[in-house]
Amino acid sequence: MSATEKILEALRPVDPLGEALHSLRMSGAFYCRSELSAPWGIDLPPMENCLMFHIVTAGSGWIRVKGAKDKWLQTGDLALVPHGAGHRLMDAPETKAAPLFDLPRELLSERYEVLCHGGGGAPATMICGAVTFDHPAALRVIELLPRLIVIEASGEPTPQTEWIRDTVRFLMAEAKAMKPGGDTVISRLADILVIQAIRSWLAEHPDARKGWLGSLQDKQIGHAIALIHRDPVRPWTVASLAEAAGMSRSAFAARFQEQVGETPIHYVRRWRMHVALDWMKGERAVPLSEIAERLGYESEAAFNRAFKRCLGMTPGRARRRLAA
Repeated sequence: MSATEKILEALRPVDPLGEALHSLRMSGAFYCRSELSAPWGIDLPPMENCLMFHIVTAGSGWIRVKGAKDKWLQTGDLALVPHGAGHRLMDAPETKAAPLFDLPRELLSERYEVLCHGGGGAPATMICGAVTFDHPAALRVIELLPRLIVIEASGEPTPQTEWIRDTVRFLMAEAKAMKPGGDTVISRLADILVIQAIRSWLAEHPDARKGWLGSLQDKQIGHAIALIHRDPVRPWTVASLAEAAGMSRSAFAARFQEQVGETPIHYVRRWRMHVALDWMKGERAVPLSEIAERLGYESEAAFNRAFKRCLGMTPGRARRRLAA
């Protein structure tokens, strides 16, 4: 890096948590309008690497996620199941739930469908969906979220939740009217709501100030992490990261280990492998030989060994899983 580039890098404002949130861009999504009548119950299977959500636009019901407390959802509530865990929705805790894919659904577009289910009693409607994220920082944020997040329409208002509730009300009106193009409007609003709900949890929950999320909010450690995220291929050392953070080498290494839970160099190596995973995805997937060269490995074989040591599988197997 030239002297000029170093100066520009130093002057560039750093907001590590903001940059991590900026990475929350959905790469794939599917939406469903569920029209339900009591008694009704839906058993949703696990969906690996997906975040699932439910927005109650009318009526009420229960959500049950293994490892979390059952929650009663009312009109206007938004529930997130961040880790794609299997879970159940039902009008009452004792109602038997039918497997999702056994229920009749009408496909309205490539990524939007309508599901009708129930016994003809009290009605309820929900907008449900499954979304995925690609960016390594986004995946790290999602992985640290709890098994269930519920934003209640009737809860104590905050600037974050008020914005969410206003958007939910707009989505509810759109779902009720279902004008031409309504499915597109609903899916876009749902995208925004999912990201805002995550941001709300990060802003308000004490757990967001611990571990990796907490380290992003540390002025010096967060600065170093942001530099790694921005330029993962640079040959970082503990000394160069400590200098960027304005700390001594020993103090930086100790605080990084304490807050992040691993050494700076281990973090750099693991982050590079998650970046490599990102480069393997989709139609624009980069050949492994080129990934190895970009990341500074002497050969594809050396990259393969480092990848397997870090992530527990070969790049070839990882690529096949991503394609599946």
